[in-house]
Order: sequence, then structure tokens, then C-alpha cells
Amino acid sequence: MLKAETRKTKGNSPARALRREGKVPAVLYGPKTEPSMLTLQAFDLDLVMKRGGLGRTVFDLVVDDGAGSRPVMIKEMQRHPLSNAMLHVDLYEVAMDRKIRVRVPVIATGKPIGVENGGVLQIIRRELEVYCLPNEIPANVTIDVTDLDIGNAVHVEDIPMTGNVEIPHETNFTVLTVSATRRDMEAGAEGEAAAGEAAAAGGDAKKEETEA
Repeated sequence: MLKAETRKTKGNSPARALRREGKVPAVLYGPKTEPSMLTLQAFDLDLVMKRGGLGRTVFDLVVDDGAGSRPVMIKEMQRHPLSNAMLHVDLYEVAMDRKIRVRVPVIATGKPIGVENGGVLQIIRRELEVYCLPNEIPANVTIDVTDLDIGNAVHVEDIPMTGNVEIPHETNFTVLTVSATRRDMEAGAEGEAAAGEAAAAGGDAKKEETEA
């Protein structure tokens, strides 16, 4: 749970004063929520961030010690480029009966056959967007890569999802693949170049014989 207080001041100077007191200016909004200015405790906000991260966790927000709480997500956070201190937070109130789009990390499990054969596992998409209810957000998308050999890949349509969770996509893009090592690729390229030179040399020899 995160506690907030209603904020009546706005602008850079009042915001800096709040930060000196260990507080963070925030804005709360949502599809059915009138935007309102709030103040959060930086320490409490940091604890929430460690629990789930930006835009992945739904938590209860209590404003001005009210009787009820609101389900919200951290939609956006501004940090100082040097100190990484929290400067401003956007809170989004969600409806628990409406699906939302969130990004979750991709986790590969197992050791691919292709890696045993000298290949390299390449994770192309380290995060995927999922479409689900706020209380069904998966911690990650797990992909078993044990059976992948060199040249094999997993596309988004290959990933089975459980429950009412979907991965929205327009194209069947690649999520991860097992590729040959750079040395193998360079060796293959050199072999192709050598074969091309030999073929060219053979062609020139035949041409000379014909002309002779």
C-alpha cells in the first residue's frame, strides 16, 4: 500500500522544496479518474518500485488517509539524469475488470542443443507486451529453449500463454534464436569467398582455352 497527500502547489520551486523534504510530486489519472495532484514519500515509493517495477505491478493507493483505496500502477517516472533521484511520478488508476497492456521481461530456461554444438543464444526481444486483467499480470514470459539447435528460432506465435493472457502482435516477429558463433560465420563467409574465387578462376581458364 502507498499513502499520498493532496498537493495544492505546482511549479518548479514548490516541487524542489518537496524533494528536499524527501517527498515526490505526483499526478493521478485514469479513464474514469479526474486528474489530481499528489505528494508521495520517496522512501515508500522506492519500496514499491523494488517490488514490481515500472508499469508492471498494481498496488493500493490511499489518499489523505481516506477510508478506501484505489488500484493504481506507476505509469511513468522522471529521474534526475545524474543522481537518479525521483523527480515526478504519474500514477494510473486501473479498472480491475478491464484488460490493460503491460510489458514483462522474457526469461529463457534450459540450455539449447545449439549452444552445446557451439552456437549462441540470442534474445532479440527482452520484453514483450501482454494484454490481461490487472490482477493477472505475469511476472515474466518464460520460454523453454532446450530443444533449439543452431538456426532455430522462437517467434511470438510459438509462445503458449495460460489463462486469459494474450500477446498482441501484428507480425510474427522473432523473440529469440540460436545462431552460429561469429567465428563459424566468418569461416563460412571465407569459404564462400574462396569458392567464389575458385569458380571465377576456373571460368577465366576455360575462357582462355576457348579463345586459344
